Amino acid sequence: MFADAGSAPAHAAASDEAVDVASRSSATDDVPIYDVRHPTYLGAWEKSVPNVHEDIAIDDMDEPHLKRKHAILDAHPEIKDLYSIEWKTKYITVLLVSIQVATAYAFGSTNGWFYNAHWAWMVLASYLIGATITGMFGVVIHEASHNLAFKANFPNRILGLIANIGIVFPISASFRRYHLEHHTFQGVHGKDPDLPLDIEWKLVKGNRFLKFVWVFCFPFLYVFRGAAMMKTPQKWELVNWAWTVSTDLAIYTYCGPRGLMYMFLSLWFGYGIHPGAAHFIQEHYTFEDGQETMSYYGSGNLLFMNIGFHNEHHDFTKIPWSKLPEIRRIAPEFYNSLAYHTSWIKCIWDFIMKDYMGPQSRLGRSFDDHKSGRATIALARKAKRD
Repeated sequence: MFADAGSAPAHAAASDEAVDVASRSSATDDVPIYDVRHPTYLGAWEKSVPNVHEDIAIDDMDEPHLKRKHAILDAHPEIKDLYSIEWKTKYITVLLVSIQVATAYAFGSTNGWFYNAHWAWMVLASYLIGATITGMFGVVIHEASHNLAFKANFPNRILGLIANIGIVFPISASFRRYHLEHHTFQGVHGKDPDLPLDIEWKLVKGNRFLKFVWVFCFPFLYVFRGAAMMKTPQKWELVNWAWTVSTDLAIYTYCGPRGLMYMFLSLWFGYGIHPGAAHFIQEHYTFEDGQETMSYYGSGNLLFMNIGFHNEHHDFTKIPWSKLPEIRRIAPEFYNSLAYHTSWIKCIWDFIMKDYMGPQSRLGRSFDDHKSGRATIALARKAKRD
């Protein structure tokens, strides 16, 4: 499920005082680092274990990736040359939408090749083909949310809507909104929409059957978490709703109810029990003490557009999917000591079957601690200039 590429030292502050007195001698060029997690930014906290601990793990520092980025750029400024867009993303999107709609037509239209096929074949196709494509739609929407397909906001938003044609629920605009908040406030209670709600991990705990149900129902939970934040929909979210209702009606009209059902099952499987959805668990569920983000370095990255390179992505959000492997190649000393996954299937299996894993296996922090940790960045930058 995961491999530890080396002994991963857990360097973290146990208190604000530890940050304030971070050793000058340990910093490069005689510059104080102000954060004793430097340079790997691994924490000293222990992972939370269901039925052993009563809450998710807690850290008293800010999320690590912004500071890791500064540390990496200090050592490898050439990484900035990777900041760009990926022109191939828009063509991949059009191809994927065409395949998904064509498959829905083949199973749902009275003129479709597989209209008379048993419903079980449609369900199987929705898992093997549709769910895989849906997972790739998620990557496209993710890239567009970071403006990595085009230089300007507007065409990236439009690309997200085009990808949303193949997903029967309007997720593109809301994902963009909440995902960017996740990057800014990773692990912050009440601000990171990616954190499971308390009711999720309190109900599921380490029960294997309930963990299976939790993973199976993950598409619903994503919507449920967003609704629980009780935020007023923004303009683009309303546009997304109108767009998706229109495209769903078009699919129902031309592909029939079975074609629309194919699309729905593709979404449900593609964001639930599917290897391509394992990255939702891989990314921030704490399989290791002190490490709140994990990458995946398996063959699935070839199909799913390097979505597994999650540490690299969080460190450098301006680098598109096609260039993420280059980050690790250029700066191996920052990544080879981190634990990582090598199999998405084993990731899901271990999450469900291992007693030490569950929805509770996350790291949280308070907003005040996050702000205090962030304040040290300006101090470190000023000290470097001086």
